Amino acid sequence: MKKKRPSLQDVADQVGVTKMTVSRFLRDPEQVSAPLRSKIAQAVETLGYIPNKAPDLLSNATSHSIGVLLPSLTNQVFAEVIRGIETVADRHGYQTMLAHYGYLPKKEEERLTFLLSYNIDGVILAERTHTERTLKMLKTAGIPVVELMDSVSPCLDIAVGIDNFEASRQMTAVMIARGCRHVVYLGARQDERTIIRLQGYEQAMYDAGLEPKNIMTPMSSSYSLGAKLLHECKQKYPETDGLFCTNDDLAIGVIFECQRLGIKIPEELAIAGFHGHDVGQVMTPKLASVLTPRELMGRKAAEVLLAKMTGNKLSQTSFDVGFDLLLGESI
Repeated sequence: MKKKRPSLQDVADQVGVTKMTVSRFLRDPEQVSAPLRSKIAQAVETLGYIPNKAPDLLSNATSHSIGVLLPSLTNQVFAEVIRGIETVADRHGYQTMLAHYGYLPKKEEERLTFLLSYNIDGVILAERTHTERTLKMLKTAGIPVVELMDSVSPCLDIAVGIDNFEASRQMTAVMIARGCRHVVYLGARQDERTIIRLQGYEQAMYDAGLEPKNIMTPMSSSYSLGAKLLHECKQKYPETDGLFCTNDDLAIGVIFECQRLGIKIPEELAIAGFHGHDVGQVMTPKLASVLTPRELMGRKAAEVLLAKMTGNKLSQTSFDVGFDLLLGESI
């Protein structure tokens, strides 16, 4: 059962004003005096008040909907996750409310405020890094929370994903076993999962007595960025004989640029990606990549979320959906 959320009346009682005054403040803070604005804002923050777009009588009822917050709606990874979530949600008669925040924690906070205002019964998040207000709102809402994409990192409630560290360690180890001695890691955006994959790569290099090296950028992944990073790598580490990329977008961009430059793959340069997108499996050479079961991840996330929403006790808080190594033709 959902926790009873702080109401408009609770905020009003704490400040010693009427509900109407608090309501005016929430619509337009300029409608109340400056000293009162400060007091109401403080009460809203302290109580963790979440605006409610449903009628007061329904404020603690179930909405039969789940919220899904994703950093990207164009990334194929998340498109497949959504498909998995909706397959399960639809089967159980739940609506899926999607929100996109472009990898920005503050924007995630704003989107979550909006979703919670519609009294969602549970929420699926794609990141582990949240603002303090996001954490407070989730605690106040008292609804089940599933965090996706990684099964190892500490989670707020429930985690569904893969072991990014081990996946990267294994792929790097295969590249080394096939003769690479100067493998460089290419990373973009530098989000938490990119860093975890870097650490897995580094572990494989250390295990083999080799020196880890990387080219990292805060820019968003793309084919063209992969081409750009290849040139940076050739300039900084001319001895490079292998590239492990944080995702397939970078890896495919590297392959296209190698073909343009006449660099033979894998004879002169071995290349591996991450996620196992379909495009990488139909190109020449076929891309070596870590296959992540994104649709399965979405289905599992929805299943455990719905189980907890309906009062079932889960035997664990972390669910690993596994991965496969697609060795392709590029390493």
